Amino acid sequence: MKRRRWAVWILLLALVAAAAWWRLGRGVEVTTVAPTRGTAVEIVYATGAVEPVQWAKVASLIRDRIVELCDCEGKPVKQGDVLARLEDREQRAQLQELKAREEFAKRELARVTELINRNAATTQSYERASMDLRSVQALIAVQEEKLADYLIRAPIDGIVLRRDGEVGEIAETGQVLFRVGMPKPLQVVAEVNEEDIPRVALGQAVLFRTDAFPDRRLEGKVREITPMGDPAAKTYRIRIALPDDTPLHIGMSVECNVVTREKPGALLVPADAVQGATLFVVEGDRARRREVAVGIRGTRMVEVLSGLAEDARVVSPAPGGLADGARVRATPRSAP
Repeated sequence: MKRRRWAVWILLLALVAAAAWWRLGRGVEVTTVAPTRGTAVEIVYATGAVEPVQWAKVASLIRDRIVELCDCEGKPVKQGDVLARLEDREQRAQLQELKAREEFAKRELARVTELINRNAATTQSYERASMDLRSVQALIAVQEEKLADYLIRAPIDGIVLRRDGEVGEIAETGQVLFRVGMPKPLQVVAEVNEEDIPRVALGQAVLFRTDAFPDRRLEGKVREITPMGDPAAKTYRIRIALPDDTPLHIGMSVECNVVTREKPGALLVPADAVQGATLFVVEGDRARRREVAVGIRGTRMVEVLSGLAEDARVVSPAPGGLADGARVRATPRSAP
């Protein structure tokens, strides 16, 4: 019985030792890539949205109920066309009252004029009647200006890109009800962090990424840089011109990569292989730390200027805590 227990314990110890050797003695599992030659690209990252170059938001200037809305989304309109009307019965009633007062003031002025012609009235009476007429006419002009605010008109020629709100809803002051603009040309309006804006210049190429077109190469060029930044958000606005044949749609969100520097024929390794100015290479079954001179750092690839042989096996990604000289088990993979 005792011999059987000892045999069990010896077997368990052997299994533990074998597992420890399998886990530790065989080394850390890593993947390796070979450095490649290609174009090193330095980029500035930004996020933005697609907009027409010429467009305008159409907002309500007053708060009142919507009583009419045009069926014009996606249709062309001319500057001045009525897009919507707000409830204006009270304002129209006030206008009619003022016009009635105007008619009375006109008749009164005519009566006083006739009396003056017959020397039956004074010039003061004429001036008072004339002033009353001018006063009510001024009130009519003010009321007509107020009524104009109840009609929401197209500010420019273009297409109604979007219509918001429904008949019966209350339009709040400043609420955007329409967006009117030309569908071409388009641009991307993006925000760049203030620490990156010194590297951005007019004419630089921009590469876009969007979930709508994951496999298409989308490009543009920096067309405008806003001189003044937003001190709260710490960003600067840039406008990026898009080609006429761009598949991007108005309102799409995009990731922008502004190409600030390019260098062809550079020695490249994946960005996840480089930690500061060091990386690991595999020699035999050991990982060796290498100090390298780094050039252009891209989002996916990093240029190595010196300190790395072109036939090296570079650990990518570099695992945390890997020690110089550690035993490793390397599996090759394709460079990105």
